[in-house]
Amino acid sequence: MLSVYAGALLKAEYPKFSEVEMAQRRSRMSQAMEQAGVDHLVFYGSGWRGSVVHWLTHWAVTTEAACVFTPGERDVMFVHYYNHLALARHIASDADVRWGGDSTFGNLVEELRRRGAKQGRVGVVGQITYDNHEKIAAAFGKPVNMGKHYANLRKVKSHEELEWFRIGAWFSDLGMQGLAQASRPGVSERELANAVERAYVGKGGGTGLHFIGATPMDAPQVPAPRQYLSSRKLQKGDVVFSEISADLFGYSGQVLRTFFIESEPTPLYRDLHAVAMEAFEAIAKVLRPGALPSEVVEGSGVIEKAGFTAVDDILHGYGGGYFPPVLGAASRSNGPLPSEPFVEGQLVVVQPNVATLDGKAGVQTGEMLLITKDGAVRMHEFPTGSQVLRG
Repeated sequence: MLSVYAGALLKAEYPKFSEVEMAQRRSRMSQAMEQAGVDHLVFYGSGWRGSVVHWLTHWAVTTEAACVFTPGERDVMFVHYYNHLALARHIASDADVRWGGDSTFGNLVEELRRRGAKQGRVGVVGQITYDNHEKIAAAFGKPVNMGKHYANLRKVKSHEELEWFRIGAWFSDLGMQGLAQASRPGVSERELANAVERAYVGKGGGTGLHFIGATPMDAPQVPAPRQYLSSRKLQKGDVVFSEISADLFGYSGQVLRTFFIESEPTPLYRDLHAVAMEAFEAIAKVLRPGALPSEVVEGSGVIEKAGFTAVDDILHGYGGGYFPPVLGAASRSNGPLPSEPFVEGQLVVVQPNVATLDGKAGVQTGEMLLITKDGAVRMHEFPTGSQVLRG
């Protein structure tokens, strides 16, 4: 059930965080800048991505948004397309929103000069192109990478943020429900994706992703949900698995489930999913403040003990981006394990994708969890486990 606060957000013309919440974010960013020896921050997003822009301005990036943040001054934000300017000004009303013109970063550099930016005292957050990075460096020296500082600020979620993420989880659950209801013989993967989006778009949800995989259980060729959808139509005896993230202006859930089409799982798929559930429960049991990433990998060892492996990450940090830690299973490592412990208020996605060693068969289950002082708490309400879909 959504809270009264969540209901009010969904009824708003454009949902916004409270003034207190925004002031706290800016104060924390100012403190991080001071610690890093930075006077001015350039934060950037493009291609409908850039969580830092929304986090500090309320503007969910469209084609491009480049901003200058100086503690004590009003933000200046440049947007690329002129026809996006009016809405950006309406939503990001606390910023001075301008057109980027023929050179967004050329204008940004001039704004930094106007603010008296000094050599080595400009920080950046976001995936800035090499050419634009060079424009900043030529004017003010090599910029300070504030990306890790930003990720650290986003690790612990505020009370308001958690309300937004619960809405994202609700939207994602609706999407998974839509997929389950549409999954029957003769329906294509593309039609499944349409059913997913129809479940939440009309209620105010946005699409983060909907990865879908489908393959016959008796001759499998797909070990994990695919990022691009095929024209293949479902058949009786198929396995369908999906990873869905729907969001409220970037505040998304993430839910992963496996379904069997008009047929009980074969012995192989029964075993695969049983191990996936065992791994999920073992990992979730570990998650509490002070737990280490190494304990998560140890908990996922049931995958290898059963003679299987994992294609996807088994856990990743979440909430406004794909944050550390990003952990693979022992048989498919992501490199050296980070040493930072989990903390209270952190969101993670646990998603054991258990697959055969030949990479042909697999299942996936999991969802976003909140780490509390008492352990991991579900943010989703979609039923756990797999389902056999009939009719």
